[in-house]
Amino acid sequence: MHLPHVAVGSLGGTITMTRRPAGQGVLPTLGAQELIAAVPQLAEIAHIEATTLASLPGASLSFHDLIAALEWAEAAADGGASGVVLIQGTDTLEETAFFLDLFWDREEPLVMTGAMRPPATPGADGPANLLAGVLTAVSPLSSNAGVVVVMNDVIHAASRVRKSDATGTNAFTSPSFGPLGRVHEGVVTYGNTHARIAKLPRPGREIAAAPRVALIETCLGDDARLLQLALQDGYDGVVVSAFGAGHVPRALADAIEAATEQVPVVFASRTGSGSTLAHTYGFPGSESDLLRRGAVSGGWLDARKARLLLWALLATGVAADGVAAQFEQRSGSVLARTADNLR
Repeated sequence: MHLPHVAVGSLGGTITMTRRPAGQGVLPTLGAQELIAAVPQLAEIAHIEATTLASLPGASLSFHDLIAALEWAEAAADGGASGVVLIQGTDTLEETAFFLDLFWDREEPLVMTGAMRPPATPGADGPANLLAGVLTAVSPLSSNAGVVVVMNDVIHAASRVRKSDATGTNAFTSPSFGPLGRVHEGVVTYGNTHARIAKLPRPGREIAAAPRVALIETCLGDDARLLQLALQDGYDGVVVSAFGAGHVPRALADAIEAATEQVPVVFASRTGSGSTLAHTYGFPGSESDLLRRGAVSGGWLDARKARLLLWALLATGVAADGVAAQFEQRSGSVLARTADNLR
């Protein structure tokens, strides 16, 4: 029986962690081959080519690591893989998936997965997540799905997914519009859609001159000092995680207006669900006020994803005056858009 070819790469994370000397907790030690060997059912689904790309916790991944992983995934797809599965730690999975999706332009799916429980823990979820990830990668329904996250048998769009619980196996959710599909009894079912927006050119691994984008969450009594310090330190862009539908204290609004004279400033909602507004509220520091002051709306993107999009735009040469148009197009990519917005 002919089996599809799937490339599986591992960056590390909880799924690879085993216990080392007493008192040190679990550490990333297992490689991609060992993870594959722990799921014998995979041999019935696909021919697996396993590669260990790194052995890092998710919190320690860098843009350099992600660009290297993207190059590997592109080569695997171009080399005939029906799909690519990338394993990593869950701490940053919602961010790395979105980052990679900004550049992934292949028809083959790039499926990302990991685990909430280490391998030796009772009820370890890594093997089941890996199995569901490979099933998603080989499904014809996943063609042109872009980058998806598969955890707990649920398929999430990279543009929607969030880690919503610190430790639970059901930690990953897709607020506002829901997940794309499910894996059940070995069957992949899609019940939702999302748009694929034209991709950005992939930056190279050389990141010495990469932009620095600050992420600042506003809070009660915010005096704007953190924003001012970021500008003084030479940051190239700022994303403000704002109250509600895109609101900040008046002092911060004044500082944002001044900042837009130097760098792009994007505001997004800190709530974790829903979109910023555009013209509902009119008080100083409201969403309409920030737009008048020159800030850019993050739309349906949460602040973490907005930061990654701003980084990618600056890293690929989009001028500051073109950022707003790019956000208007791309921050709505969580939705099923009309055909003229599709790749």
